[in-house]
Amino acid sequence: MAKFELKLPQMGESVAEATLTAWLKEVGDTIEMDEAVFEIATDKVDSEVPSEVEGVLLEKLFNIDDIIKVGQTVAVIELEGGSESGGAMHTDQKEEMTEVLPEEVAVLEEKVANVQELVGSTAQNFADTTRFYSPLVKNIAREEGITTSELD
Repeated sequence: MAKFELKLPQMGESVAEATLTAWLKEVGDTIEMDEAVFEIATDKVDSEVPSEVEGVLLEKLFNIDDIIKVGQTVAVIELEGGSESGGAMHTDQKEEMTEVLPEEVAVLEEKVANVQELVGSTAQNFADTTRFYSPLVKNIAREEGITTSELD
């Protein structure tokens, strides 16, 4: 089966990143076309991000409260079987992808590990507080090194 990378879409001209606020689907859930998969919040808007394809959620690449840049892959969806007329074209594309995929996966896994280490060392745990903070406030607190106890 083919895999589809669900990326964070451009939400506006000046919006470069968003905070993942909720997953609406779990790994293994079936997703219909245009069905919301996760929710995001930016400085300007809160929004649900729909799937561009039908399939099964195979992998979540970010956790709640993670900051995602526009164009980054957020989830991987395994596509369900399509029509037979388009099958030959998809088969050729799959074979081409499998030749390149292992190299790309290794590079991406290394990058993800590096970013997770960097974010993990500087990230604050906002789950410890009962107060609500907007994604903008959380971003500023992270950048300025302000602890949750100082915010409270």
